[in-house]
Amino acid sequence: MLGQHPQAYGVPELNLFSAETVEHLLEGFKGLRQFQMHGLWRVVAQLYNQEQSIQTVEMAYQWIMHRYSQTTAEIYRELCTQVYPLIIVDKSPCYSTQISTLHRIERTFPDAHYLYIVRHPRAQGRSMMNVTDGLMTILSRSIDYSVNPPCSDPQILWADIQRTVLNFLETIPAHRQRRLRGEEVLGDPEKSFQGICEWLNLRWDEDTYQAMLRPDNSVYACPGPYGAQLGNDPNFLKSPIFKSRPIALESLEGPLSWREDGKGFIPDVIEIAKSLGY
Repeated sequence: MLGQHPQAYGVPELNLFSAETVEHLLEGFKGLRQFQMHGLWRVVAQLYNQEQSIQTVEMAYQWIMHRYSQTTAEIYRELCTQVYPLIIVDKSPCYSTQISTLHRIERTFPDAHYLYIVRHPRAQGRSMMNVTDGLMTILSRSIDYSVNPPCSDPQILWADIQRTVLNFLETIPAHRQRRLRGEEVLGDPEKSFQGICEWLNLRWDEDTYQAMLRPDNSVYACPGPYGAQLGNDPNFLKSPIFKSRPIALESLEGPLSWREDGKGFIPDVIEIAKSLGY
């Protein structure tokens, strides 16, 4: 939605800063993880060929391979130049899994602003388990090995991510960071986005707000061509229309739906969630 602002360019999950170089990026995102390259391929295809097709995605792949020895920072700066004067809005979730990745972003863009969006761990956990039957928990090693047999448990990843982001933001000046609960956006999008736009010094008026309410207008708000079908959350790609609705905050007590042993949240998760306002 923020990427639909007239002064912004919303990209799918680029994941570029997950590695120092293009070579290491391609090495890390192969096999089962190759889908994490889809967003970058789609963006390159769109920006340099004005469309996303099997042919332009192949050209995007060749474009990236020609930059095999470059750093991911160099690639990112090139994309920024391509969309200028718009600013790129990148929401790649994997950036928050490693503090070294966040520091890489900060070294590349020392004026970057960080919008820290949080979500209740129960709702976040269900969402993760609904994506490809919990595959993301396996790929992210969010596994509880204290039981036999071990079970997927997204609360482990949730806690790790919050700790990583909070530790990183301690190094960032207050004026370049903002925290927002996702439930607030769904319940009162106008108030949320007005605050974000004022923080980023972006234009705010009724036309701007109406544009931001239509994330489905993005060229990336649908499945891509064969070979680059993803790039965004599959659930978003299936239904990208925004529907404002009040979200009741869930409880931090009680069993978790994705566990068969009836266990609830670990103390660490409860402590972090409470500190975030849940």
